Amino acid sequence: MIIDRALLRARQRRALALGPSTFLADRVAEELTDRLGSVLRAFPCGLDLGTPTDAVRRGLARSGKVGAIIAANAMPAAEAGRTGLAVAADEEVLPFRDGALDLVVSALALHWVNDLPGALVQIRRALKPDGLFMAALFGGDTLSELRQAFAAAEAEMEDGISPRVLPFADLRDLGSLLQRAGFALPVTDVDRLTVRYASPLALMHELRLMGATNPLVDRSRRPLRRATLARMLEIYAARFADPDERIRATFEIVFLSGWAPHESQQQPLAPGSARTRLADALGTQERSAGEKAGR
Repeated sequence: MIIDRALLRARQRRALALGPSTFLADRVAEELTDRLGSVLRAFPCGLDLGTPTDAVRRGLARSGKVGAIIAANAMPAAEAGRTGLAVAADEEVLPFRDGALDLVVSALALHWVNDLPGALVQIRRALKPDGLFMAALFGGDTLSELRQAFAAAEAEMEDGISPRVLPFADLRDLGSLLQRAGFALPVTDVDRLTVRYASPLALMHELRLMGATNPLVDRSRRPLRRATLARMLEIYAARFADPDERIRATFEIVFLSGWAPHESQQQPLAPGSARTRLADALGTQERSAGEKAGR
């Protein structure tokens, strides 16, 4: 158990009450909608899994490619103003039978699950054959500046370093997880977004309004000391400020897609089935493994 899911939900509810910051969710939802637009088929039944706003549902409805749109979220309050149907569900335990869905889309939610491999397997099973999964989640370099500044400050001012930023998965690991979960034709790519703030405190306030403050089980239970916070602010400004004194924060967004296997999809050729040598196709001379190329 890495994430305290009850604490995460409480902080997401607080963000909703305060008036959430949605610029990242809106940007990601627009990108996912554009990517879906390049798929030349319709999806009778689609699921929006855990997205903290209704931006994905609005995009799916606008695309005209999706029939019924179901929102699955553990917080009913987050479904205000939703488009389509809604079901109370947790991303870690999906209440759908095998082969029930044509499309599953998730924006900025799956990095909060404790068992991401298990969640991906459940998603793949819930898809019909040749059903599509698309998601966006935070990658490994997200908030790297804040992580470094807190670690340096605590190393100086405290007895040790405590975990304050979620250890996000990197691009290669996420691609491997798609394959392990049984998805066909898996694709991963990354978008790095640098956002500038007036100060590290402004960044931390934005994270609070995203419901994205520290939910780690192993987080320190001691209140953050003023001296440690002040030193963190100094280190952040010294290392990651621009000439105009505004600080930078990195958000790495990893986009995933994969298909539930189907016989109509492209299949890799069996080993040894090629009829043309690679050397002939390239117009070069084939050499044995131990032979050195001439100069």
